[in-house]
Amino acid sequence: MQLEFIGAFQIVLGVIARFWPVWLALAIVFAASLFYRKKLGLYGQLFDSGVGVTGVFICLFWLFTAISASWVAPFDPLAQVPIMKDALPGAVVPDGGGVYLFGGDKLARDVFSRMVHGSQIVLIIAPAATAFALMVGATLGLPAGYYGGRIDSVLSFLANLVLAFPVILLFYLLVTPGIVETGLPRWMAGLFFLFPIIFFATLFYTRFKNRPERLYLLLGLTILIGGWVYVGLVFDADPLGVISIAPNELNIFVAVVFASSPGVFRIVRGLVMDIKTRDYIAAAQTRGETPWYTMLWEILPNARGPLIVDACLRIGYTTILLGTLGYFGLGLAPESPDWGTAIKDSSRLLRSFIHPALPPTFALMSFVLGLNLLADALREQSMKD
Repeated sequence: MQLEFIGAFQIVLGVIARFWPVWLALAIVFAASLFYRKKLGLYGQLFDSGVGVTGVFICLFWLFTAISASWVAPFDPLAQVPIMKDALPGAVVPDGGGVYLFGGDKLARDVFSRMVHGSQIVLIIAPAATAFALMVGATLGLPAGYYGGRIDSVLSFLANLVLAFPVILLFYLLVTPGIVETGLPRWMAGLFFLFPIIFFATLFYTRFKNRPERLYLLLGLTILIGGWVYVGLVFDADPLGVISIAPNELNIFVAVVFASSPGVFRIVRGLVMDIKTRDYIAAAQTRGETPWYTMLWEILPNARGPLIVDACLRIGYTTILLGTLGYFGLGLAPESPDWGTAIKDSSRLLRSFIHPALPPTFALMSFVLGLNLLADALREQSMKD
């Protein structure tokens, strides 16, 4: 059967039209942000520079794309239409089945739909893994920088030991079947996922230990919600069936947290060693505040600027790592629509007009670019403050 095609102009219009939920969400958010930017603190200040606006726009674009992927993508990312194998961009599916806007891949799947759904994987794993890495690194970096001495020496040695290992090789070891079969990634997940519970429990205890009615409520919620998430992620035993993570994604998640935490640790440690010499820290110590209260409620809030900037850069770095792992076929399932796997699946196909590897490549590049621009804008604003 001979395929029919639409023109390049119709392809462009079709792509723009498919993103209508994203454009609507961006218009609402930008209108509200510009109207209330004086009340939005650091986020509102990002709209004072073109770099900040561009970074926010790109990051929100992919965020809303991930949220509305089922509306934006015209096809299921795993659906195969045999006649559309290696189809050129703009190919019309027979019998009014739609259009492969960016063509089909070697398994006859829609490249555009896979690119859209791939954003969900990136925007779930990268920010979540970075958040866990921040909590692990901060929980260990605070006492290392504050106390110094033997605690600092031991924790710094362990961090340097991990940092001395080649990152790609470290990822390769953690996601290979032989290591996975030993159960090591799941044991590591069990350890890492304890840190948020410990972090928030310590945070609330140091703040509200003299107000038991609020302390017991917050600790109860921390243990209840944290335990629920912990059981669902680590043991895949959520009684409500809401929280779960695929084994392949868990392995990558653990690898990212393990590789990123030492870098966060060193940043937090350095910030603490600088901030603890300030006068307001001496005033807190004079008031008789405990060391952990001083670390969590006096030092950490004053270190938020560099940590926010580092988080943006680290999410971008994690996105590149996910793409690299997907390209080498490590971690995620072979049929996964993540951008790295999509680039790998399309790289061997020779095509001159909108090569199927270009959409996921552009998606990955643009998201990382947006994060870098956002980090630059945040850095400029933090230096002003």
